[in-house]
Amino acid sequence: MNDEQLKRWMEKRKQRKEALTKDNLMEGILAGNLTALSSAITLLESNLPQDKVTAKELVSACLPHAGNSIRVGITGVPGVGKSTFIESFGMHLLQENKKVAVLAIDPSSEKSGGSILGDKTRMQELSQQSNVFIRPSAAGDSLGGVARKTREAIFLCEAAGFEIILIETVGVGQSETVVHSMVDFFLLLMLAGAGDELQGIKRGIMEMADALVITKADGDNIKKANLARREYQNAMHLFPPNKNEWIPKALTASSLTNTNIDKVWQTILSFQNQTKINGWFKQKRQSQDKYWMNESLKELLMADFFLNSAVKDRLKAEEAAVLKGEKSSFQSADDLFEFYKQNR
Repeated sequence: MNDEQLKRWMEKRKQRKEALTKDNLMEGILAGNLTALSSAITLLESNLPQDKVTAKELVSACLPHAGNSIRVGITGVPGVGKSTFIESFGMHLLQENKKVAVLAIDPSSEKSGGSILGDKTRMQELSQQSNVFIRPSAAGDSLGGVARKTREAIFLCEAAGFEIILIETVGVGQSETVVHSMVDFFLLLMLAGAGDELQGIKRGIMEMADALVITKADGDNIKKANLARREYQNAMHLFPPNKNEWIPKALTASSLTNTNIDKVWQTILSFQNQTKINGWFKQKRQSQDKYWMNESLKELLMADFFLNSAVKDRLKAEEAAVLKGEKSSFQSADDLFEFYKQNR
């Protein structure tokens, strides 16, 4: 952080009471100011038309300063201790002189209006550190909306100088696929001795994992954790080989005793080193850029379609025809799309 930049930005904000602009937010972000970063992400989450314009300009301005972090997705079964693990892992990263940002993707907040991280009480020690930024998921949005805003928030965090971006998901579900599409390394947390060793984890989610960590490997649980680690490692060897030539690792760790937390970090560094050498790291990020461009395009087309006044009227008639059995869902969709193209 440049102290002179930060001081100048804070003084300017103290003297000027006007609405936040792209330029003064940008100045604060580049100075590493967390208030500016938080305000910028709030702008990203806003649905006001003018805020959307400013947010788009801000993200574009931040892009040349982004991309220099390692992005790590973290997911796991309920009760696995994600927040406790992230706090221990984050504190270890601080000892490595890293700046750490923690973002959450919580599609359930659309219904609950809440967020996974709430008021950060689940990561009390980590949230009090000066080189840490923790941001809960935006409430009242769809999974697609939350994901897009989280991806844009990654760019802002990187521009603010954060070297490690941790993306936390809720439970195990469709959000894992979304997170996988925006991170460099995907970490799956599991428990030992919880009945079925797969614990409801879909094979596809395990196949996405670059490493699997058996948590709570302490006390009387150490033996079970080591046994589970071997079983998972054997299972992962049966998966098709990765195009990136990386062999997924199974580890044990304890957030209580901090055992093997350093090994998790070393595994991530090994992955980063190997994939940068073979070119996969850059290739994956480029693929993700194309994916999110296409996803954004789909969002824009969907919005344009459903906001079309002529389509709104025709839609009701088509829905009625489908419900009466007069037309198939597919035929109505085709007819609606043709109608949309003619009435844009």
